[in-house]
Parts: sequence; structure tokens; C-alpha cells
Amino acid sequence: MPIKSQGCAHTEEGGGVSTSKKTSLESNSDREDSPPPSDDLPRILRKRLLPRGYPLPSKFAGGIRLVNTFELCFGKLDGYNEEHTSIKLLALSVCRSIVSLASFKGRIRQFTCTGTIIEHTPPSMRILTSASLIRSSEEDGSKILDKLKIKVRLPSGKLVIGTLWKYDSYYNIAVVNIKASPELREACIHNQVPANVKLSQSKLVAIGRAFESGELMATGGTLLHGTTKFDCQQLMASTCKITKAGIGGLIVGSDGKFMGMSFYYKDGAPFLPFSILQKCLKHFNEFGRVVQLSLGLRIGSLQAEKLHVREQVSDKSPAADSGIKVGDVITKIDKLELFNAQEFHELILDKPECILRHGEEMPFTVCVLRPNSNGHEFPATINAVIDSNEQNSWLVPKTKWLYPDDIRDADKMPLVRKRFKPDYTFPPLDGMDLHTEDSDEE
Repeated sequence: MPIKSQGCAHTEEGGGVSTSKKTSLESNSDREDSPPPSDDLPRILRKRLLPRGYPLPSKFAGGIRLVNTFELCFGKLDGYNEEHTSIKLLALSVCRSIVSLASFKGRIRQFTCTGTIIEHTPPSMRILTSASLIRSSEEDGSKILDKLKIKVRLPSGKLVIGTLWKYDSYYNIAVVNIKASPELREACIHNQVPANVKLSQSKLVAIGRAFESGELMATGGTLLHGTTKFDCQQLMASTCKITKAGIGGLIVGSDGKFMGMSFYYKDGAPFLPFSILQKCLKHFNEFGRVVQLSLGLRIGSLQAEKLHVREQVSDKSPAADSGIKVGDVITKIDKLELFNAQEFHELILDKPECILRHGEEMPFTVCVLRPNSNGHEFPATINAVIDSNEQNSWLVPKTKWLYPDDIRDADKMPLVRKRFKPDYTFPPLDGMDLHTEDSDEE
């Protein structure tokens, strides 16, 4: 919402601001590169923004907007139609397993997201969430911050302290421990259903919880057959429209079975299938980390029954040494037929279990179908290696101010004019109403 000036501006205590000082503020606001007038910046604005880790506006003008905040909720299910009722019932059935988390560096909040209670081992409980909770928001977000304080908002609204147990940068998952509470219930993630391309267009529900308000959120969507915009090949795509507050939340099917953990993208929430998550959790328990095997190739689902090699990471990679080329179709791995990329990666995650226990070699025998080969397949052996350095990019849109007189914003994207209901309303600022809202921007 616009910041509207109504007469003479006032300080928090009600004292007036001189005409000359006000004129100076207005003249400085015409310069995009001018620093925030810290001496004259209303203290209530600083008090509200800085502890949340939000930037201060570089200038004051009518129509400035704070976008991509963590306070924006999703899934306003105000109707009473059959679909909304079904979504609400699904959300309520797992509400005691859904919490929200926030990380702090000193008194400054770094990130907030949703988490799910996945294990109850007295006297503690474990929460599955996104590793974005502990990542730096600078540059590519690959740096893991240390000495963070983690607070967990329970369904009752109570705040408790959490401790980081394990995390994995490749899959961007983290597990946080908290003291067991009778109001929480472990989610039965073992009743998950394989989320594969054969289930395309299946109905899904994304569930999350906001940190400040503690509000339970839910929205519907469908499973898509396709890839996502993220580097991680194992992610599935959906049309569930969530906000940043829903990162790390649950994706469930219309039958209530768990499908995966959600991440944020403006066109729909991608999610990591629970079949992959379960294997990662097993690695945490057995090896203390997720053991990654490098094959030196990237694959994607060409059709429901075919996996084609999209690219090779290096000419000297294990895949290149085996004779596999870009465009080849992998039909089997270790004599098991493959139907989608998810199954391929599940089998790879099973391999380190034998390797680390018995010191075996790491060969994968695959059947390869090469284009223009008249349907003839040939075998290839890929000698995979353990790679602890492989990373994926997990960028999250930054909270920032947009100005109506800018043709393009700082990311050189068109200024979005579509308006939404404010996601968080700050107290009136001496006659000026300041609101924050989200946009469709990255």
C-alpha cells in the first residue's frame, strides 16, 4: 500500500519535524542512490523492519512496496465449496505435526519456514524442514551460517528453542531437534505414496504454518509431469501456489498420504518426494550425512517410460568413461527397469549403503538405447565415485522495496502492478499507513 503523507510528519513521541528538514528528506528521496536518512527515519519503522532482517527503504515516495516477505500467508480458504472443505480437513488432520521455525543471528531474524514433526523419541522430537533456514541470504545462498539460534512456533503459539541436528546442502533439507511436547504428534511419513509421472494431474495439497501469526495455511493444486527451475533433478513439480512461509512444508495427496516437502517458486511449489527424503533420513542415521555418488551426468524424463541423458558434467566423468553420450536413453540400471528420474536417483541412494559397509566397488550396469540405433540396446558400466562437494543452487527471492517510478526493479524485472491483499500490516506510522505485500516477482 502507498505511504501517504498527511500534513506535517511527526516523530513517535509526537514532536514535529521542521519544514527545512522535511524538504531535505523529500529532495534526497529523488535520488535512488542516496542512503536512507537514518537520523530522520521514523524509529517505529526501524523497529519493525530491522529485527525481521528486512531492508530499510532508500527513499520515501507514494506507492513504495515491500515484497517477498515471510509474513504473507497462502491459501485463503474462505469459501465453503467441496474443494475448500476437503483441503481444510486435510490440513486439520496433520495440524498437530506442523510447526514453523525461524533462525536468528543475535537479535536479527535470518529466515523462517515450515517444518514437520517426523520422529518422537523421548525426551525429544525431530522436525524435518528446509536447510534454507540456516543458509546465508547473500550471493547464491550456498554458505551455511553458524551460531544461529533457532526458535520453533508450536501449533498452540508457544515458542520453544530448537537445535540443528543434521543438514544436507545438495537436497536442501535439515533436521531440528526440540524437547518433546504433548501437544505435538509425529507425522506418519511412512505411509507415503510414490510421486511419479504416472500420477500426473493428481490432486495435491500444500500445507504450511506462518511464524509470527502461527496461522495454519493450505492450498490445493495438481502434480505436473515436467521438470522444475531448480538444479536438483529429484524435485517434482506442482501447481500449488505457496509463499516463502510455506518452504519446508508438507505436500499431501487428496487421500491424505504424504507426497513430499515443498520449496518455493512463483508458478507452483516444487517438492522433494518422500521416497527420497526417507533415504536421506536413513543416511543421516547410519552415516551421519547423505552420501552422494557422482556419475558425471544429468538425466531427465523424456517420457513416462524413458530417461534420456541431458548433459555430461565432464569429459572425464564416470559416465563419459563408460561410453554414454548426451541424448542416450537409459532403460535399466542393475537389471531393474526404470520409469522416471525419481526411481533412478532412489537406486543410487541405495548404493552407498553397501559401499561404505563392505568396501565394495561402485559399478552401475545400465542398459542404453542410442538414437538412430534401430532399437538396439547396449550395456555400459558406470564406476561411480563418492562426491561430497556437489551442490545445488537454492535461491529464495529476497525481501526488497519496489518504487513506482522505477521502470525496472533492482533485478531488472518489469515492475509488477498486480496487487494483492497486504501480507502484514505494520502499525500506523504518524498518519502514514505502511503495508507490505508480495508480488509475482522472483
